[in-house]
Amino acid sequence: MKPTVSVEMRQICKQFGKVAANDHVDFSANAGEIHALLGENGAGKSTMMCMLSGVYRPTSGDIRLFGKPVKIRSPKEASQFGVGMVFQNFRLVQTLTAAENIVLGEKSSFWRGARWMKEKQEEIRGISEKFGLAFPVDRPIWQLSVGEQQRVEIVKTLYRGASLIILDEPTSVLTPGEADQLFLTLEKLKAEGKTIILTTHKLKEVMAVADRISVMRKGRMIHTVDKNDTSERELAQIMVGKEISPPRELSKRERGESLLSVQHLDVYVEHGRKALDHLSLEVHQGEIVGVAGVAGNGQKELAEVLSGLLPWKKGRIVFNGREMKNASVRHAIESGISHVPENRMKSGLAGSLGVVDNLLFKSYRTKERSWLGFLRIGRNRQWSQELVEQFDVKTPDLDTPVQQLSGGNQQKLLFAREIHRQPLLMIAVHPTQGLDIGATEGVHRLLANLRDSGKSVLLISEDLDEVMQLSDRVLVIYNGAIIGEMSREEADRERIGQYMAGLQDNGEEAV
Repeated sequence: MKPTVSVEMRQICKQFGKVAANDHVDFSANAGEIHALLGENGAGKSTMMCMLSGVYRPTSGDIRLFGKPVKIRSPKEASQFGVGMVFQNFRLVQTLTAAENIVLGEKSSFWRGARWMKEKQEEIRGISEKFGLAFPVDRPIWQLSVGEQQRVEIVKTLYRGASLIILDEPTSVLTPGEADQLFLTLEKLKAEGKTIILTTHKLKEVMAVADRISVMRKGRMIHTVDKNDTSERELAQIMVGKEISPPRELSKRERGESLLSVQHLDVYVEHGRKALDHLSLEVHQGEIVGVAGVAGNGQKELAEVLSGLLPWKKGRIVFNGREMKNASVRHAIESGISHVPENRMKSGLAGSLGVVDNLLFKSYRTKERSWLGFLRIGRNRQWSQELVEQFDVKTPDLDTPVQQLSGGNQQKLLFAREIHRQPLLMIAVHPTQGLDIGATEGVHRLLANLRDSGKSVLLISEDLDEVMQLSDRVLVIYNGAIIGEMSREEADRERIGQYMAGLQDNGEEAV
């Protein structure tokens, strides 16, 4: 029987000024299928999905839902047409309950009393249990885990009658167990006749869950194929337009002396919340130490403390034989600590400034970059051009605002600035999050080269494949403390996932 086409996008073009994000793209998905959409950063896949969900409007082209032409001019209209999108960064109000977030915006939700809300909670609970998406409906969002918040977002689309659900990088914030549960949910949604469109960079997940796969490159649709007719290697090659090297094996090497020693660290943040709780860890010269954990368990605060952005209440930090007494970004920089933050555009780069200014942020005081308080303009531009070429940063020119660069090129620019300083320790937080397979390969090569040159890397990532591939040792952080440590040889997904869920080897919950 011929499948029912639920969505069809014909000859879609989207122009941002002189840049063509989508160039006459054709795309379709069927009812009752999971369709994966792959592509490098800047390939145009997110723009396509934003037009389908009403965030953008196409410059030209047609969209049909179940054979009928539609004009989707806003997310509200998309919802009315049965299209829902779950963004990687959730659209939830932290102080409202899960149920209140789901009914938010409904005409009938303008104060109907406690009885009305109780009825809505029961309705929402029924939807969530049907699809294996259970969460406490009456609890504020800020009290829910990241996995539970994602479930709230999915149930929100179902509650509003979505027959087509778009998921943007859905497993980037989940434990392995939560990711497996999500895949079971997607199968249930598929069995109900829903259309699931999945945008992700994780080829293993695509091959595990998708029925069909479409690949975009440079704003055009390149290939659509059934999962059974392709492989991870073929998909990777189609995405980047060239052969992808196999993952690099770390060479065997003896680790050196202790470079960083963190002992019994306590850190408090906003409203007196304890972010790090008696945390201890050690990093030696010439090794990559991976820190795995579900988002929100203290990874961000750990990186900010070590890079001088955040003070600590109790504990001791010794770096390169000297004790760090207080939080100072300048002292961390001068001591040889580099930091690639979690959010490159919020904390790492100034989006409205050009390449040269962003590269100068941590070195403008040096005599090579300035003289008597005046920047060496010509020399700095030449130096910037050399770094851009060395790290293969694709930019129209050195004055282009970095916010106009693709995510992969922004990340390469950030690494160029941090690695050029020859740091003793690189703190890399989610260094490949949101990057395509080609850019990810480049970042992994940079980190491995640092390690092989005798430098040290503290790799903080929620991507277990990345942590296990690159790390000499793996630590697991939970509720602000390190609750598990294993060597590269001992590490496996099941054991790490158990620690990430807060369970010890004996199955008991970590205190």
